Amino acid sequence: MTAQQFVSPNEIRARFSHAMSDMYQKEVPLYGDLLELVAETNRQVLREDAALAHQLQITGEIERLAMERHGAIRVGTADELATLRRLFRVMGMAPVGYYDLSVAGVPVHSTAFRAIHEDALQISPFRVFTSLLRLELIEDPALRALAERLLARRRIFTDRALELIALQEAQGGLNEVQAQEFVEQALETFRWHNQATVSAEEYRQLHDQHRLIADVVAFKGPHINHLTPRTLDIDRVQQAMPGRGITPKAVIEGPPRRRRAILLRQTSFKALEESVDFVEHDGHAVAGHHTARFGEIEQRGVALTPKGRELYDRLLQATNDALQTPPSEKNAERYYQLLEENFRAFPDDYATLREQQLAWFRYFPTECGLAAKESLDKHSTLEQLIEKEHVRFQPLVYEDFLPVSAAGIFQSNLGDSRHAQYNAASSRAAFEQALGSEVIDELALYQQTQQRSLEACAQALGLATLAS
Repeated sequence: MTAQQFVSPNEIRARFSHAMSDMYQKEVPLYGDLLELVAETNRQVLREDAALAHQLQITGEIERLAMERHGAIRVGTADELATLRRLFRVMGMAPVGYYDLSVAGVPVHSTAFRAIHEDALQISPFRVFTSLLRLELIEDPALRALAERLLARRRIFTDRALELIALQEAQGGLNEVQAQEFVEQALETFRWHNQATVSAEEYRQLHDQHRLIADVVAFKGPHINHLTPRTLDIDRVQQAMPGRGITPKAVIEGPPRRRRAILLRQTSFKALEESVDFVEHDGHAVAGHHTARFGEIEQRGVALTPKGRELYDRLLQATNDALQTPPSEKNAERYYQLLEENFRAFPDDYATLREQQLAWFRYFPTECGLAAKESLDKHSTLEQLIEKEHVRFQPLVYEDFLPVSAAGIFQSNLGDSRHAQYNAASSRAAFEQALGSEVIDELALYQQTQQRSLEACAQALGLATLAS
């Protein structure tokens, strides 16, 4: 079979994203209401802010805006994680970044499966934040052994999904019929099952250890626990949610509201209490409930360099140190005040962010620059070209996650006011061993994207090179 007959991984990813969104809207109707609210908010913002609309148009972000940006799942074993890596590879998604959430009281470590090239992200920016339960953090040996037994006997992939993954690996791709079947079969891994695999008492024990442990261990598979649309004004969505009958979490995670957004801001509606059946040892079912699935919203800003990220982390830590307790409904106003005060030290215009090398950017030749191509000084520097308006720059969107924010979302939607303290060290090596590969350094990807844009700029303007 020739490569021309294969459906591109980007197209398979786009189809899977749409299929998952349709499934989740049926499973969690309130998520559909959230999508409508976000779409309305985005239309309002674009009508009110012509400059932003123009920026999104020239960078191509406008085409991506309506696409779901990410989902999240949690798995329990190395085999499940490694097979997910193979499944996502069919869709052109690779593991990017390592996130240790145990430092924030959540017993998992994670990566984000996503496309890694800007052209692929333009077609489908869908990503899946994927967490592996750290069984060694379950303190009770008997409970840890129970979790290991339950996870060892479940099978989260259909036989046909595994066959299609192997087929793709053997022949280098999937044809139209195979790609469609792959989407259908892969979707089954993420479907919600309202029948637990544990008794009510076993669920209680797992739940009392940590609600997330119960969510991972007590069910047939790693149901998608949220999907996330992208908004242009997360504060407006947060304020509008109660009017739609949607209860938001207490605080927006991430940096404060700014003129020039940085990194990632996230909020969500609180997880729903859903009916489940527990299976007793004699086989009869006992009705109960489980709380884990929710809808999330995100607002993405410019990606930060290592220097910018160090400043961000320092200012966020200063905010949390001053607050002394985790952000909550009770101290939300004080938290926002401290956050805004501390982040005044972070430049809030793109020119300064670029000049101080705090953020990553993409560079484009202007019409003026292209018209002057033949007369350009071949030794022109990037700064000279920008000053003469021969080159323009636009922010490079942050495509990844923030561990403290992810933990905050998880904690608020697990309904757990307790913040567990884990003393175990971060274990990237153990995670990569379970994954079956190294995770990609996300900062290197932004640097590469910026460099590609500089090289394309130089070529378009007939220059040998351009350096940032």
